[in-house]
Amino acid sequence: MATRALNFKMDEVDILDMKHVAGVFNMSITDLVKKAVREYVSELKSDPYYRLTANVEEASVEESEEILAEINNLCDDDISIVATKRFTL
Repeated sequence: MATRALNFKMDEVDILDMKHVAGVFNMSITDLVKKAVREYVSELKSDPYYRLTANVEEASVEESEEILAEINNLCDDDISIVATKRFTL
């Protein structure tokens, strides 16, 4: 996998806090940030909004608004897993 550089700005207080935490765990700030970002992206990908809209690449504005309205009207019971089926190939 290719590695690319990314440059972003943060408050100095946050940077110092990350340096301190990374130092305690004997890791680089890069490793700390990469791990945190991976965990956060994984969390976002499990969100119902992402799961329902991730494959809709070319939706019109009206379609997007309709999807978002449906998602916003869902309650926890609507998005809970009620059954699981396994298929072995």
